[in-house]
Amino acid sequence: MKKIINNPDNVVEEMLNGMVASHPEYLERLEGFDVVTRKNKKSDKVTLVSGGGSGHEPAHGGFVGKGMLDAAVAGAVFTSPTPDQVYEAIKAVDNGKGVLLVIKNYSGDVMNFDMAAEMAEADGIKVEKVVTNDDVAVENSTWTIGRRGIAGTILVHKIAGAKAEAGASLEDVKAVAEKVIANSRSMGMALSPCTVPAAGKPSFTLADDEMEIGMGIHGEPGTHRESITTADEITQQLLDKIFAEDIYHSGDEVAVLINGLGATPLMELYVVSGKVQTVLQEKGIKIAKTYVGNYMTSLEMAGCSISLLKLDAELKELLAAPADTPALVQF
Repeated sequence: MKKIINNPDNVVEEMLNGMVASHPEYLERLEGFDVVTRKNKKSDKVTLVSGGGSGHEPAHGGFVGKGMLDAAVAGAVFTSPTPDQVYEAIKAVDNGKGVLLVIKNYSGDVMNFDMAAEMAEADGIKVEKVVTNDDVAVENSTWTIGRRGIAGTILVHKIAGAKAEAGASLEDVKAVAEKVIANSRSMGMALSPCTVPAAGKPSFTLADDEMEIGMGIHGEPGTHRESITTADEITQQLLDKIFAEDIYHSGDEVAVLINGLGATPLMELYVVSGKVQTVLQEKGIKIAKTYVGNYMTSLEMAGCSISLLKLDAELKELLAAPADTPALVQF
C-alpha cells in the first residue's frame, strides 16, 4: 500500500483537521466530534446536514458553506457515521427553523441517521429526511436495499441548499430535495480498485484489460465486467442505462454531472463530457449546466460516473443560485 498518511487509525481525524485549517473562511470543527460546520452561519434558515463514510472527498465537508450544507458528518473510511455524531451535528446547526438530513441510500447511513433524527426530535428539534438513490446500476447491492445514492447527491445538496438559503420552510426544502431525487439518475464504471487505509490492500481486482460497469462508490460490484473499450463506447453504455429509465426526452432541459472517482484525470473526464454533450444534443435534450470534476470520489479508484437531472423552472433557478463552499463556488 502506498498512501500519503501517517497512521491509518488517525487518517479521518487528521483529514478533518487539515480541511478546517485549509478553509478557515468556510469551516469550523465541532470539538470532540467528526463534524465540520459552516463558519458564517445564518440564523434565519432551515439547515442541511449530510455525511457518510470518509474516502469520498470532497464529499461531504467540501460542500459545507453558503448555499449548500450547514454541517457534514464524517464516518470512518467507507463506514457510516455513528448516530451520536449525526445527533451532535444536528444540534450544532439547529436554529429553530428545522433541519433536513440528506442521506445516501446505504443501510448503515439510513439506520444511523434515522436514530439521530429520533434523538433530536426527542429534544424538540424539527427534523425531516430525504434519501438519495440515483444509481441505476443495480436495484440491491452489498450495502443497500434499493438503489444506491451516489454523485447525484451533490445536486440535492446544491438545490436544497439554495432553497434553504432563500428562506424557504422545512417542508418546502424537503419537497424540492425530493423533486431532485425523483429526476436524477446516475451510472458509473471503474477501471481500477481502491485501497482502504486500514485494510492495506485493494478491495477487489481487475485485470489490466478489464473494467467494471455499474461499480459502487465503496467498491461494490456492478452489473458486469468486460474488456475496456473507447471513451465514446463507455459513455454511450452508461447513458443507455440512464435513458432506459425513460424520464429524459426530447425537449427536456437537464443538468449534467461528470464525476471522477479519484484517480481519473480531468483530461479523460472532459472526453466523456464531450460525448455526453453530443448524445444529448442528438436527442434534442438541452443542457443548462455541466459540472466536471471530482465531487464524490472513492479514494484512488479510477473511473467515473455520469449524472443527469431533469430541470423545471424552479430547479433551474435554484441550480444557478450562488454557492460558496471549499469544493464548489458559483456566482
